[in-house]
Amino acid sequence: MSGHSLLVPAKGAAAGALRWAGILWFVVAAIGQAAFVGFILAFYGTRTVAGNYAGWNDKPLIDGYIVGDEAGNFVFAAHVLLASVVTLAGLVQLVPAIRRAFPALHRWSGRTFLVVAAFMALSGFWLTLVRGTSLSTVSSVAIVVDGLLILIFGGLAWRHAVKQQFDQHRVWAMRTFMAVSGVWFLRVGIMGWVLVNQGPVGMSDSLSGPADVVLVFGSYLIPLALLELYLWAERSAHAVPKFLSATIVLAAAAFTAIGVFGTIALMWAPYL
Repeated sequence: MSGHSLLVPAKGAAAGALRWAGILWFVVAAIGQAAFVGFILAFYGTRTVAGNYAGWNDKPLIDGYIVGDEAGNFVFAAHVLLASVVTLAGLVQLVPAIRRAFPALHRWSGRTFLVVAAFMALSGFWLTLVRGTSLSTVSSVAIVVDGLLILIFGGLAWRHAVKQQFDQHRVWAMRTFMAVSGVWFLRVGIMGWVLVNQGPVGMSDSLSGPADVVLVFGSYLIPLALLELYLWAERSAHAVPKFLSATIVLAAAAFTAIGVFGTIALMWAPYL
């Protein structure tokens, strides 16, 4: 039996391991993001519909409802409520079965995702730089960088879709999804870190501790790096990079699961 014939099954197994690791991570993330959408609607949505804007502050916030700040309150409400729209639209985009079975839904949810993502980035700039909704300079810089990446990645995803360059569109759309999900990743990352370390090691109330710096920038840079690792391994002709990347993605899925559990149990459920 030749060496080549031995390598083919190994490569196939590695490709399968990578694919299933990616699916597992997505399932964990989808559960967590669905819970995020549910919390937004159940907490902010119900209070907004009822006109109980001061009720936004029932949950600790940097700046929620502020008496007399009509512009700030409007932008805050739009930013928070549309987070549910962009999250749901993003999840729909990443399910291949939906793309194949409902191409029109994929196109319109994709347009919705990119337009709302751009609004989220711009409103995030306004809330951070004009309203001053930030705990520290570090978190402000992290928000601005994330917003810039959302605008750049989203613009490139749209451009490639218009040109019908769908392979490139897929990659840039996934990058946009990772950057847009930075707010969600931050919450999951904080709770995952706290639970794994049995306490807020290296963290401060102003999000300026050493762990905080890693978390606020890592909330989108780490997922983006994992995505690039996955895409590189997917293109690789060798089994080792695929197995290695699958192992890292599985570890990321495990950490994400811990963070999702902590976020739901400790950050959202107590306020519902």
